[in-house]
Amino acid sequence: MLFSHISDTHLGLQQYGLEEREQDIYDSFNQAIDISIKDHVDFVIFAGDIFHTPNPNGTAILQMANALKRLKENSIDSFFILGEHDKSNMRATPIPYVYHNLEFSKYVGLNEPVYYKDVMIAGFDKIRKHQMSGLEEKFSKLDSLAAKHKGHRILVLHQAVTEIYPIDKSSINSSDLPKNFTYYAMGHLHDKYVKEFDQLGGPLVYPGSTERTPNEKVNETEKGFFEVDISSNEAKPTWIKLDTRPHFSTKIDFEEFDNSMTEIIEKIGTFDKKPVVEIKIHGKSVERDIIETRISQIIPQTLHCSYKIFRSDDVTSVLLDRPARIDEELFKLAVKALKSEELATFAVNDLLPLLSNNQLDQATQLVIENFEHYKEQRKNDQ
Repeated sequence: MLFSHISDTHLGLQQYGLEEREQDIYDSFNQAIDISIKDHVDFVIFAGDIFHTPNPNGTAILQMANALKRLKENSIDSFFILGEHDKSNMRATPIPYVYHNLEFSKYVGLNEPVYYKDVMIAGFDKIRKHQMSGLEEKFSKLDSLAAKHKGHRILVLHQAVTEIYPIDKSSINSSDLPKNFTYYAMGHLHDKYVKEFDQLGGPLVYPGSTERTPNEKVNETEKGFFEVDISSNEAKPTWIKLDTRPHFSTKIDFEEFDNSMTEIIEKIGTFDKKPVVEIKIHGKSVERDIIETRISQIIPQTLHCSYKIFRSDDVTSVLLDRPARIDEELFKLAVKALKSEELATFAVNDLLPLLSNNQLDQATQLVIENFEHYKEQRKNDQ
């Protein structure tokens, strides 16, 4: 038996305010569905953050519906839980419930097991810090049921584990998880991780996001999902790489600026799609006019291009978007108010679309999630 483990698809996300990036999100998601169908998986698990906001646009809702329809047409069942992006703190019915009610997919986030043939599947929606009370008892009850089940047992969580990502205040120690599951289908972290813990009955696996999202660094990290073989007593995950838009970040010395820019242009020419590019320029005597003139020449060859200047201990960050895609005056005002071009970009590209649609709850959550990220990124950049 084979199943797909997919997480953090963030359908509806429009990064940098670009429609192309929203389409990238759908393309990578549909690749995962197409591959799962081609490989004849028995079922699919979606481990949370299906959508980027609790109130996704119509296109995002249809993308998920059409994917579930295609799975059903190929006799492939699916199961899902909710991540923090799927549900609002305000009382409202999460959109993914619609798919459960229409029997397109089965919701398993109530920590009560469901059974698919001889496989036991149980899950929890994203558990926030204030919801930890009583969790030990719920885990214990579920673990007792798992111990009695002879087939495979899959636990689905949208949660950070302390040993992998301790910075998350709602992370859970691996030692607190139920012990008798043969596979831990995780979501929430956007990087791929496969970890074996001695006290757990199977691998703890994060497939990561299927495309890059705003709180991820620009780099060449691969994106994908896992297909998991459970035809034997052990669960064996196999990584499936998706064909996503190229992203890369490069660090150059201003003294070698011309040669380095030539190399960047050559690299861009090797891609089938326009890439997202970040350039970090270091030097004591940095001439901004030269940099802006040279980089402006490569912007038409990229989907999104940004550069940062590091002069001694002073960090100056300048972000360039295609003029047609951003209100330059608004950006300048944001820079003036926030005293940071990086924060201004975050405010204009990520927060503003949510606030414009009156998605105050999601905007607040985005600020909280990115606070620690920006602190950590600043340390790493220097």
